[in-house]
Amino acid sequence: MQAIGSGYQNFNSYNNYPSVRNNATFGRQNMEEDNSVQNFAISAGGLGVASLLLQRASKYLGDQLMAGKEFTSPENVKKVADNMVKDAALKDVLVEYIDHSNKGKFGRDMAQALEPVAQGQNAFYLDRPILHEGKKVKLAVAPEAKPSLMLHELGHAVNSSKGKFMQFLQKSRGWAMGIPTALLVLNGLMGKDKDGKKNFVEKNAGLIGFGAFLPTIIEEGMASLRGIKAAAKANLGKSANLNVLKRNYALAWGTYVLAGIGLGVAAKQSVISSN
Repeated sequence: MQAIGSGYQNFNSYNNYPSVRNNATFGRQNMEEDNSVQNFAISAGGLGVASLLLQRASKYLGDQLMAGKEFTSPENVKKVADNMVKDAALKDVLVEYIDHSNKGKFGRDMAQALEPVAQGQNAFYLDRPILHEGKKVKLAVAPEAKPSLMLHELGHAVNSSKGKFMQFLQKSRGWAMGIPTALLVLNGLMGKDKDGKKNFVEKNAGLIGFGAFLPTIIEEGMASLRGIKAAAKANLGKSANLNVLKRNYALAWGTYVLAGIGLGVAAKQSVISSN
């Protein structure tokens, strides 16, 4: 979403269009150019506003997630996490709750990556093995202050063990973020249709951008569902409130939906700006 919001800068270069007073043909052309500039301004302005609203909405959901209460005790979360590791045979996955006292235990490079986790601002599953105490392990980490996020991260670990299709869904986010640039290049190569109308890329850039992020949205939702299912299976009784966990995971999933919409906005804006 960093690429969103540059439309106004591009629009400034269109302000000084020429005026032709005495030639009716040129006058009609100039009117068409004026309309084109106005349409560009409206489109760019709308996308810029959409980008800002999406960023604010995503921040709101994230703040609500991190400020929300936990569905059960840290001890119960650890019990569910251990069950997930055992049931899915995740022998090489190391579960670790991170705070400022232990963020450096995996080395200097990982300490930098774990700083946001220690601050309670992130959680992640690292599918790439790292060397720890003489063994190659994959990390599933969550903040000490927000342990229930661990169940979602272990959901990613389970997804990763379910075959090539699930692995494709996980890895798709790597190339999805390059979609706005790819569409920009493709739109330039295709040019206008023979009748002068918009080509396929120009018409559908927003949908293509969102579609590219859709596998990530699906995989994130499945990871959360696995965590909820594991928590329900653990039979924690009255000491757990699964509705709280579902609410928190719904907030988290909402940020990915907004990110997908944001990628669609970025893709649309890149194509509009190029024209």
